[in-house]
Order: sequence, then structure tokens, then C-alpha cells
Amino acid sequence: MYSSLFRRCTAGPVLLLILTLALAAPRTAAAFETLAREAILVDMTTGAVLFEKNADTPMPPASMSKIMTAYLLFTKLRDGKIKLDDTLPVTENAWRKGGCVSDGSTMCLKLDERAKVEDLIRGVILQSGNDACIVIAEGVAGSEEAYVAEMNKLAKEIGLKDSVFRNVTGLPDSGHVMTARDLTVLARRLITDFPQYYDYYSEKSFTYNGIKQGNRNPLLYKNIGADGLKTGHTKEAGYGLTASAKQGDRRLIMVVTGLPSMQARAEESERLMDYGFRTFENVALLKAGDTVETAQVWLGKQDTVPLQAAQDIVVTVPRQGLAEMKVAVVYDGPVPAPIERAPGSVPSTSPPRAFQPSPIRLSPAPTLLS
Repeated sequence: MYSSLFRRCTAGPVLLLILTLALAAPRTAAAFETLAREAILVDMTTGAVLFEKNADTPMPPASMSKIMTAYLLFTKLRDGKIKLDDTLPVTENAWRKGGCVSDGSTMCLKLDERAKVEDLIRGVILQSGNDACIVIAEGVAGSEEAYVAEMNKLAKEIGLKDSVFRNVTGLPDSGHVMTARDLTVLARRLITDFPQYYDYYSEKSFTYNGIKQGNRNPLLYKNIGADGLKTGHTKEAGYGLTASAKQGDRRLIMVVTGLPSMQARAEESERLMDYGFRTFENVALLKAGDTVETAQVWLGKQDTVPLQAAQDIVVTVPRQGLAEMKVAVVYDGPVPAPIERAPGSVPSTSPPRAFQPSPIRLSPAPTLLS
């Protein structure tokens, strides 16, 4: 398992630094199997992919695509374009396509009433209300089509590579697809970008117009630290769940789809989440500013320069491999002057394509610039 970063100095050729973690083959993580058609499990902090199955296969996400519907709304709240206590009208279109007169999940909004944005958020997240999604789209963007166009634009901006949205509800629609990997990217972005709104996902019930509905996320009712995010189900998609759970200082993001029943969804998601917490752990290798090696300098004012960690370096590794873990630093040297310290970095929002530690950045010490 390897982690590496290619960095170009601002005034000089490429400087290559590699931090290599070698785990003995017999000590790798135990194999895991799941009934899910598509599945992926990702460490929130490091981006390490702990398990994946058909994670890049485009599939109908059903109501899990409502995470994107909510994400776009949260951006508008953040930007001051709408407020939580604003009210939006329930049109006949929203009432007929997603209300109590329809066959899908509904918040049971009443025709011609005005609903508070905060209530609509809970209607989307807890009740999976198709009517709530359409009311938001029409009230914020003028039409569902206009809101969907914004969803697709924003999806590309935040790193969803294989997602195409045709509606705001996740109801069957030709070409409306996501991948399990994209769902983890979206979940990580939502948790990171909008912590002020993430608490809605952990609420277990919501009553509106006298009708109480429970949150359908089965992991919220397990003692595993789950606090989000969203279920999904259609005949074509099967039963799916995008979930997040935190134990101690570790948070995992999981997606399972294509399951045959609610029971299978509950059982498989719990098994996979438990596997991630039980089998892997995060290890802090270096603190920001730690010197890990001394590099030779070519044509500089000094012969050597310390290489330091530009950020805390944390990696996700199998618990059984810790005893045999070895760390080595390799750089392409001598390093030509001038050398500048790399700026601090933030963990990538896009998980790596295979299990590996997080990207690592080292930099010369700031006091020894050449």
C-alpha cells in the first residue's frame, strides 16, 4: 500500500516525495463479502477505501439522490439566497406528483399551503418526501428542471464524476444515475461543508400536518454511532442506504445498494460498518512540522534542507498489519534550488480508487529556503 504526492515547486523543477507504508502480505485485512449489488466503505478523514464492490457502476440511486437535492439547498442557505423560516408554496404539480395522492414517499403537504423551508428540509431528509423536494425546487429555482440543472452543474464542481440528475426526487427516470463512489464523495462534502445542517440527518422522527413519520435509516437505531444519511428504494434500484457513523475520532461513510429487502439493507449495512471499525484503524504518523528526512540541495545556498510534514499525516491501516508496518521516505534528489515550503493541504474530497492511506505532503523547512 502506497501513498505519494507529486509537488511542483513555485520556482524549480518537480520535487517528488514518497512516504511508503509496507504491510506484510499475510497481515492484510480479512476478506469481506456482501449481498449488495454495489457497495463501498470509506474513511472520512483519510479517504481510504476499506471495501468496494462495483463502486463505479452507474445505477439508479432512488431517494439517495435527495442528498444532492439537499446539498444544493444548503448552498443557497449558506449564500443567503433563502432562509430557514421562509415559506414556499405547495403547487398543484408538487401535490399531484409527490403528495398524498401519489404512490411514492410523501411529506403529505396540502395543496396551496405554504411550508417553511426548515420543515421541508425535514420532509426531505426524514420522510423522503417527493412533494417536499418539488416544492423546494419550484420555490427556489422556479421549476424542477431549473433546479436539476443547478444540481448537475454543482455536482461536477464538487467532484461527482459519474452522476447525472434528471429530477429532484430520485424517482425512476431514464439517465438518472449515480455511482456508489460518487455518493461517498457527496456525503463527505455535505458533512464537511454544512455541519450546521447535518444534525437533521440524525433526527429519528418528524410530524407534519398531524402525520408522524420515522427516519428510515436503520443504522440510527443501532448502537454503532450512526448519524446519517439517506435510504433509497425503487423496484429498479432495490433497497439502498448511504450512511455515516462515528466512533471515537473515526468516521466512516458507507453506501450499499441493490438489496432485496429492508431487512437485508439493515443487516448488510450494519455488517459492513462494523467491519470497517473492527478491522481498520487510523494511525498518526507525523505531526505538522515534524522533520522526517534531510534532502541534499543542488546549487543552493546550503547543502541540505530538512523535509517536514506540511500537515498532520494520518493513514488508515488494517489492525493486524500494525506490527509489521514500515515507513520509508524517498525523494528525487538532489533537490534543485530554489526551494519553497508547500502550503498546507486539506484531505481530498474524492476517495482514492483503491484502499490506500491518504495523500501525503512533505515540504522543506521554512527557515532553510535556498
